[in-house]
Amino acid sequence: MIILGIDPGIAIVGYGVIEYKGNNFRVIDYGAITTPAHTDLTTRLEMVYKGVDTIIKSYDIDEVGIEELFFNKNVKTAITVAQARGVTLLACAHNNVPIYEYTPPQIKQGVCGYGRADKVRVQKSVTSFLKLKKVPKPDDVADALAIAICHAHANKLDKTLRNIQGL
Repeated sequence: MIILGIDPGIAIVGYGVIEYKGNNFRVIDYGAITTPAHTDLTTRLEMVYKGVDTIIKSYDIDEVGIEELFFNKNVKTAITVAQARGVTLLACAHNNVPIYEYTPPQIKQGVCGYGRADKVRVQKSVTSFLKLKKVPKPDDVADALAIAICHAHANKLDKTLRNIQGL
């Protein structure tokens, strides 16, 4: 299965493409879609959409894991990130790719076994799982790879439960 993990954003969209076969992970690609700060919002949203669309088409993605949004204070940032997340979901929908959403604690649990793990622990776990030589940068990229790993684990658990239940 080819999984695309996405850490949504307006300035930086982290992405990670992995293959999960058996219990083995293979990194296919990872990086960031970036948009310039002083560019109008509609252009930035179009850049995010086209970037995600290109990744999906380039790697024949089977499923997408994406982080649910969580914001405390800055409403303006929340709205623009939500808009970027919306065009990301639209790119997935236009390509008929199933989307699975995960909260930050679910992602941390799926990668570290602990839902309140700190960023450093998550990054070390991602680096270890994927046998990378160094932590992917920027942080959004490591987060996207964590989302892909989380989805692989959640998908495996879901299939195991269906087998046990005879579905």
